[in-house]
Amino acid sequence: MSADTIDKTAVRNAATVVVVRDRMRDPKVLMGQRGAKAAFMPNKFVFPGGAVDAADAAVPLATPLPSPCAERLVEDSAEDISHALAVAAIRELWEETGLILGAPGSWSEPAPDDWMGFSSQGLQPSASALQFIFRAITPPGRPRRFDARFFLIDADHIAGDLDDFSAASDELSHLQWVPLPTARHDYDLPFITEVVLAEVEANLHDTAPPASVPFFRNDDEASLFIRLRGYAPRSID
Repeated sequence: MSADTIDKTAVRNAATVVVVRDRMRDPKVLMGQRGAKAAFMPNKFVFPGGAVDAADAAVPLATPLPSPCAERLVEDSAEDISHALAVAAIRELWEETGLILGAPGSWSEPAPDDWMGFSSQGLQPSASALQFIFRAITPPGRPRRFDARFFLIDADHIAGDLDDFSAASDELSHLQWVPLPTARHDYDLPFITEVVLAEVEANLHDTAPPASVPFFRNDDEASLFIRLRGYAPRSID
């Protein structure tokens, strides 16, 4: 489908990655600035992330998401797209920052074009370090709307040099490690980014997947704040 035929008001599934460095000593988060002409959140400092592509569902993972996170991703969703969301998170991190979340391994089939640089380093995308921590749907009336799932990862799981952004695309500028205690005060952030940062800061020393996940569910009728507590999908006889 060409970009011209995409309904820009439709809610698209998306994955966003919050990478935390020096978590227990001097925590910092990886952020970059969106362009001034961007249709969605121009000039704002944001985490790496973007919409799920149709091809993401077919990309193999060396290791899957932790089971609690996969279960919470299914909750309040029309279908199970947890695998595609994990792949999208890793792909967007790679494309926008040049950083790799992967494990050693060879691809059973040639890697798609988006993954050639990734696979050339002898790595496969690995989701075991991703933790699902937040979900939010963009309110109505915005030029783009996303059902965004936020994933936290510890920078220790990144392969390679954490300060090498040479393989990054030009979608985000001023890529940098922002001190977590000052991020909400010193940078121009979207509201939802501020909320997620507060959630990260409050649970910084808990390295296990959260017991429940905050969800801002905005639709045409109401804006609701609920918590996803996770459950395994049940079969229908």
